[in-house]
Amino acid sequence: MKRISRIAICAMTLVSAFACRNNTKPLLPNVSGKAGEVIVVIGKDNWEGNLGNEIGSLLARDCEYLPQREPLYSLVNLSPAAFSDMFKLHRNIVIFNIDSTVTKQGVVYRTDVWAHPQCVIQVNASCADSAVVVLNRNGENITGAIEQAERNRVIANTLLYEESKLADVVDKMIGGKVHFPIGYTLKKVTDDFIWIADEKQYTTQGIFIYKYPATDEQPFSEENIISRRNAFLKEYVPGMLDNTYMTTSVFVKPGIKFLKYHDLDFVETRGLWEVYNDFMGGPFVSHSFYSKDGKDIIVLEAWVYAPKYDKRQYLRQTESLLYSFEWDNSGDDDNSDK
Repeated sequence: MKRISRIAICAMTLVSAFACRNNTKPLLPNVSGKAGEVIVVIGKDNWEGNLGNEIGSLLARDCEYLPQREPLYSLVNLSPAAFSDMFKLHRNIVIFNIDSTVTKQGVVYRTDVWAHPQCVIQVNASCADSAVVVLNRNGENITGAIEQAERNRVIANTLLYEESKLADVVDKMIGGKVHFPIGYTLKKVTDDFIWIADEKQYTTQGIFIYKYPATDEQPFSEENIISRRNAFLKEYVPGMLDNTYMTTSVFVKPGIKFLKYHDLDFVETRGLWEVYNDFMGGPFVSHSFYSKDGKDIIVLEAWVYAPKYDKRQYLRQTESLLYSFEWDNSGDDDNSDK
């Protein structure tokens, strides 16, 4: 028994020495709070005043392209005195440091301060009016940091509990992988179209992946993206009744943005889908970009059907999977060895 104890102590000493040598950070507890929730640490007077209104206009503004009004994030206000250790474990925290002694006004972004994986943002200002100015100047960066943190959590969990065979199906068609968590299944696959979905009793979170030749004069115009989308959906996504199929709603004009993520340039399209001659519908978002050889346009699309529930979080979860896309570079490595 003494020998075993000595071995255990020696092993612990070696592990501790190794950790110190490599500056290993201490393990942090997992974050708490609901997805899409943000704690805002600010005094009551400022929360109920003009600054609080500006915070709400930024973080709780209407989420675009949903069938009903939903806030971008669900906000929870805490005063600095109430911001105890329990709340410091929350996933998303925005702290307003408003003090006349502040000399460097601006925004500080930090991760994993009290928990993991955590997003902590601190707004430093000398007074409430200055805080409004800082907020307006950095608003999109603030929402972008929170959105990225939410997205990264979904992707990390997906990679932990992945249906890896689905990524291989996608890779075979477009030369790159999209990662899917357990629960998603393959619904349809052709030479140019893949339909993968997580279907529950009252909700469906779906992904379409399709490609077509890059022969159009303006392949990334809104008109062309929607026209191509409708053609694929009419052919491959029938409704439950005769002469019904998924299409793009004409009641809300889709919006497009040109974005870049991890060196991939793409066009984001947001809008609402519906079923022709039926009453089903919901939100969608797609990413359109060139194939590696530039000969095709590849489209990754996330969509949600949740008639009994708010759709913000369902769409945010599904959309996050689009950001898990990565090119398959195995062939490049083979060619470089030749």
